[in-house]
Amino acid sequence: MTTSLCPVIVGWAHLPFGRHADLDLETMITRAARAALGDAGVPAREIGGVWLGHLGGGLVPENFCSSLALQADDDLRWAPATRVENACASGAAALYAACDAIEAGRIDTALVIGAEKMTARSGPEVTQALSHASYVREEAAHGLTFPGIFAQVARDHFARWGDQRRALARIAAKNHANGVRNPFAQMRKALSVEFCDQVSEKNPMIADPLRMTDCSLVSDGAAALVLTRADRAADFSRAVRFRARAQVSDYLPMSRRDPASFEGPRRAWAQALGAAGCEVGDLSFAEIHDCFTIAELLTYEAMGLTAPGQGVRALDEGTVYPDGRLPVNVSGGLKAKGHPIGATGVSMHVLSAMQLCGEAGEMQLPRAELAGVFNMGGSAVANYVSVLERAR
Repeated sequence: MTTSLCPVIVGWAHLPFGRHADLDLETMITRAARAALGDAGVPAREIGGVWLGHLGGGLVPENFCSSLALQADDDLRWAPATRVENACASGAAALYAACDAIEAGRIDTALVIGAEKMTARSGPEVTQALSHASYVREEAAHGLTFPGIFAQVARDHFARWGDQRRALARIAAKNHANGVRNPFAQMRKALSVEFCDQVSEKNPMIADPLRMTDCSLVSDGAAALVLTRADRAADFSRAVRFRARAQVSDYLPMSRRDPASFEGPRRAWAQALGAAGCEVGDLSFAEIHDCFTIAELLTYEAMGLTAPGQGVRALDEGTVYPDGRLPVNVSGGLKAKGHPIGATGVSMHVLSAMQLCGEAGEMQLPRAELAGVFNMGGSAVANYVSVLERAR
């Protein structure tokens, strides 16, 4: 693949995540699309394809929603539009599909949108819909939900390496403190480690050992990106390039693998870092998939920050805090920012691009040169890792 065809991010948009009774899916998609095109300064007529990351799954009436983006601008009419679904990694899946089209030389410029409307459904309805992203015949069909799945992952990890509930509480408190500085975050409220570490009326046990503060938020939201060929980067005021990206998929049934080993994420990180010609210590920061706090803890180990079973060291040594060697989830992560399924992977790349270009406002890190992004679908089944750097 010639360097000139590799994709660069040249524009983005991010709607606030939260409970938005006044916004439907169509409105979020078109607002994000319009804002990203405006940010890039790219006329809609130049878009060669549109990719929408969206889970759906009965959360909204619209199952056929890919072409809703065309309503953002009349000049998008006739552009091929495709919805991409890969559970909670739908956003990254849509982004990588657009990258593939650019790298193949099939198109020059792409619009990628991630969007989800979740809060119109009740909590039990959302939980039921998301459970269908498990191996249904062995898991969802027997009443196992994703809080239950990740609770089992936590219990397995604790059985091998010791109880680390306190570490999970520290991750929750870190991400909530970070979320205070993110204007797009659903929950901009700091929580103490002590609060997160206790089971109480305000912090009930959801699935032992996971408390409410260990679980990501049910959210509405959208984010969007404009991509083009690297040889067009000079035409824009700033550009962020993919130094490397990797996708690794594992078996869907948990019975066929060891979910607590996070082998899929480990392989995705190794492939992406290897292709980028760097090590985890070379990264300036990372946005990672903390659908549950145990997922962030295991990702510390999977990405190579610590040895297996020693993820707590990343907290003890201050590595993953905003002033640490490798800040993790300075956006607040899914834990505080929110987790509108299809928007999540796109959001991670938008916020990383903002950091790399010095446009992250109160979230801005003093050194932001190389970013790692990890978006995960299911229980470490679909794994996407990007290494990003500023190209202009």
